[in-house]
Amino acid sequence: MGLGSATALNMIDMIGVGPFITMPLVVAAMGGPQALLGWIAGALLAVCDGLVSAELGAALPASGGTYRYLREIYGPQKWGKLISFLFIWQVSFSAPLSIATGCIGLAGYAAYYWPSLETVLAHHETALRIPWAGTLRVAWLVTPGTGLAVVICFFTVLLLYRRITAIGRLSKVLWFGVMGTIGWIVYAGLTHFNRALAFDFPPGAFTISHQFLTGLGGAMLVATYDYWGYYNVSFLGDEIKDPEKNIPRALLLSILLVACLYLMMNVCILAVLPWREMVTAAHNNSGLYVVSLFMQRVYGAWAARLVTGLVIVTAFASVFSLMLGYSRVPYAAALDGNYFKAFAKVHPEYRFPYVSLLALGVVAAAFCFLRLQDAIAALVVIRLVLQFLVQAIGSIVLRIRRPDVPRPFRMWLYPLPALLASAGFLFILFNRPNWQKEVRYAVLILITGVGIYMVRAWKGAEWPFQSAAEKP
Repeated sequence: MGLGSATALNMIDMIGVGPFITMPLVVAAMGGPQALLGWIAGALLAVCDGLVSAELGAALPASGGTYRYLREIYGPQKWGKLISFLFIWQVSFSAPLSIATGCIGLAGYAAYYWPSLETVLAHHETALRIPWAGTLRVAWLVTPGTGLAVVICFFTVLLLYRRITAIGRLSKVLWFGVMGTIGWIVYAGLTHFNRALAFDFPPGAFTISHQFLTGLGGAMLVATYDYWGYYNVSFLGDEIKDPEKNIPRALLLSILLVACLYLMMNVCILAVLPWREMVTAAHNNSGLYVVSLFMQRVYGAWAARLVTGLVIVTAFASVFSLMLGYSRVPYAAALDGNYFKAFAKVHPEYRFPYVSLLALGVVAAAFCFLRLQDAIAALVVIRLVLQFLVQAIGSIVLRIRRPDVPRPFRMWLYPLPALLASAGFLFILFNRPNWQKEVRYAVLILITGVGIYMVRAWKGAEWPFQSAAEKP
């Protein structure tokens, strides 16, 4: 792939279905149109962390992405083995959460056609007291839409349970569908722009206070989810022409273009739909099909039905590509000897990692019972703690430990981007209402992951349990 193809593919991975399902959550977090600050701050954070990924991707241009970087940064025979294992371990949770958000979002938009899908049949909150992690709380929600999300999840597994040959065409269809939908929204918003609605700020909207900062943290958490994918081009280093140049360019270009699209789209929607309606929808966990309501106000029911169909198709294509890509991550680590051997099993006829695919589908289906905002929060926090923080800090560690590594691209103003990215991630982690909830999940996954690694290392006589004669 050249620069154009790599940038387009990266934009597809970034956009997916996120911006169509999360706008009410961002607006509710900050309580008004000032929520645009969340997307702006999220874009700046993506640029800072993108410079980290750009430097690592240009220096180590091979498939594997973060998994490969962490092994090299912290030492492939020592701490790198543990940290890269923990990366794969968190993928076993964050990947199904990512897929589940797409399925939940799809079911949420289907509720525009069939409102009964949002009828709450059961709701239960479970609290589990763990001495070294505190009280873990999980809220489960059962609606007809939950059942649809689970069906979509298993249907995707069924489609992928075969040899895949049409991924390239699917990516192109997804790109045109997403770009066409966003372009239509922007055009409709600009031709029906209501300045009074777009800038209807509540009193004290920009007053710096504890409430403002916690709201900004919550908005940035969702915006971070929407921008994620900017680093995916670095996972394809073996397939990029001149990766030393094109990985950084594609990565930074895609962030810039997607940030512009997001800001334009959200301003246009805010100029037609009163933001208070979005806040009500977010609090009630219903009516999150904001793009459908937007088109209904502008053009009528026919446009709302059409755009709803486009978003549903986009959501399904996103779920399909996510499940395809993520099912290969534990498989690759298992082949490398750094994950459970069962995940290395390949279907005898169709030659795909069927154990990894089935495990991913089952866990993702279970996560479909979470509320959308809870699934997004858990996903973002787990990845920040067990992936992005250790990689941002690791880029500085690699500079210190391995100054000899060729760096065709060096992050601008080093080490400021890595430090700002780390500070931004910490801000998101600890400046939100009830931040302890998801952080406890991440701590639990971290501790159990370390325990599992140590048991496997002890049985296999690997670091840190190898004998003195075996140590490098």
